[in-house]
Amino acid sequence: RLESEGLLRVEPRLGLVVASISRAAMLELYVMREVLEGTAARLCALQATDVDRMELDELVKREQKLQGDPAALARHNRLFHEAVHRGAHNRYLEKSLAAVNDTMYLLGPSQMLLSERARLARTEHAEVFKHIQKRDADAAEAAARAHIRSAQRQRLKQLFPEA
Repeated sequence: RLESEGLLRVEPRLGLVVASISRAAMLELYVMREVLEGTAARLCALQATDVDRMELDELVKREQKLQGDPAALARHNRLFHEAVHRGAHNRYLEKSLAAVNDTMYLLGPSQMLLSERARLARTEHAEVFKHIQKRDADAAEAAARAHIRSAQRQRLKQLFPEA
């Protein structure tokens, strides 16, 4: 399955190795991530239950306390995004996001390990949640898309500094 999804490839005399990703493929991946994360935030704003919104509220508050702990922030980032995905209440969207997130591992370690990106993500997550809490689907989607574009810019600088 991982080979068919492009995450592993067969190398003569080496066997299976983790695939690398080109700049063009990374940009394509972020286009899909932006679309899917934006849709998840939109649907979450429209369909999240009170419990879903309480969980997101707790996650946004907890993120503030984790600043300075990169490993915890990386785990927390995943939890925040997964909570938005669940709050969208769309199993097909969740499957699509899982496939994109599996491919994200080809890009290397979480950007939450970078203190500048972690601080910016904290503000962006709070902005996404603010609009979900208000049930403003348009603004939630726009904030989520801006968050992903921000992550993409940082990843480009990190992986392709010459570009």
